Amino acid sequence: MDVKKYFSLFFIVIVLLLIPNNVWAIPSFARQTNMPCSSCHTMFPELNAFGRLFKLNGYTLTGIASVQSTDQNGNLNLNLINIPEVSTMIQASYTYKSKEQPGTQNNNVSLPQQLSMFLAGEITPKIGGFIQVTYDDQGGSIGMDNADLRYANQTELASQNLIYGFTLNNNPTVQDLWNSTPAWGFPYASSAVAPTPAAATLIEGGLAQNVAGLGAYGLWDNLIYGEVSLYRSAQQGAPNPPDSTSAGILKSLAPYWRLALQKEFGSDYLELGTYGLSADMYPAGITGMTDNYTDIGFDLNYEKSLGNNMITAHTSWIHESQKLNATLGPNLGSKSNSLNSFKIVGNYYIHQRVGLSLGYFLINGDAMKELYMPESVDGSINGKPDSNGLIAELDYEPWLNSKFSVQYIAYSKFNGGSSNYDGSGRNASDNNTLYVDSWIAF
Repeated sequence: MDVKKYFSLFFIVIVLLLIPNNVWAIPSFARQTNMPCSSCHTMFPELNAFGRLFKLNGYTLTGIASVQSTDQNGNLNLNLINIPEVSTMIQASYTYKSKEQPGTQNNNVSLPQQLSMFLAGEITPKIGGFIQVTYDDQGGSIGMDNADLRYANQTELASQNLIYGFTLNNNPTVQDLWNSTPAWGFPYASSAVAPTPAAATLIEGGLAQNVAGLGAYGLWDNLIYGEVSLYRSAQQGAPNPPDSTSAGILKSLAPYWRLALQKEFGSDYLELGTYGLSADMYPAGITGMTDNYTDIGFDLNYEKSLGNNMITAHTSWIHESQKLNATLGPNLGSKSNSLNSFKIVGNYYIHQRVGLSLGYFLINGDAMKELYMPESVDGSINGKPDSNGLIAELDYEPWLNSKFSVQYIAYSKFNGGSSNYDGSGRNASDNNTLYVDSWIAF
């Protein structure tokens, strides 16, 4: 990069830092609770202990006046807060790749990368929700994004407090309380135009916004958390009911499970858990053979308060067993294939203003030349799904509803190789990406 390009890059970074990112701390919740965003977050979007309880209790905590009505017996039959539970988020970004993709321009600016509206907060006593509708610049369209509607209540079990409830959502793990599972995992925002590894487990977004799930959950004694949910296909912008033109349809119900143990030790917090999903899917149509995916994951979360500063760490490992009978045919698909995904990130937050993060990711699995084929940029010459690399990020929050980030992803392996991984002469390091992100929510 010559001096002129350095200057251009510096100018774009400065401009983006002055423009009003894809991180989810919703001003609707702050208005409803009459509390600052920092009450629930270490730094957006990481939840702290109070934030996890707020979500667990169905987003229903209120701290402002409401319109109320009672029946003739004095029972509350209406409770509406005085302000609309609506928020807006705009995200702008800049992406620079070490080597441009063939036939495309580098130094990409997105404004907006996303523009979202949120309907979030208490609906009635014990019922609340989080609904996101997003404009996406890649598709140039508006559509349903993440959604999580809840009923929550409390009782006692074995003389200990039990928070229990039901969740209706459209993305497995979007209802989760921790930042180690896929829907809320690091990196919290990333480039929409940079190359990404071809392989990912199904639970890492493969069903997002294409299913509806109903689940029951509970937290006992602030120690043991458990959830069981069932998902069914509910695609947006596609035939309903699904027909022969559909793709990626669940054959029946797909079960999801979650179990976690958490404990605070003074200024330290630790969570250890497991989660998983099993699904039979039609890759095309709604009849014939199916592909089977069984994902089993384990996660660990650590938090330590250092006065006004905080250290957090999140890690997860997912093993996916695949039987791709429909995609590969009965002879090849009967073989059990596997895919593994590992992520770990450490964060240091200073006064909830500045964040320093360093993460590592790894994807590996069985070679499948029928699935991972040579193709410029996105393909694999050896049929392996293996990718790994480092992610470094610097975040700054001048205000609690705004965030500016500089992120760098460095690949040591991409789609199975370090050099000429795609068969067209592209190296893994050619996909190294500088990503500058800015967001504001109001």
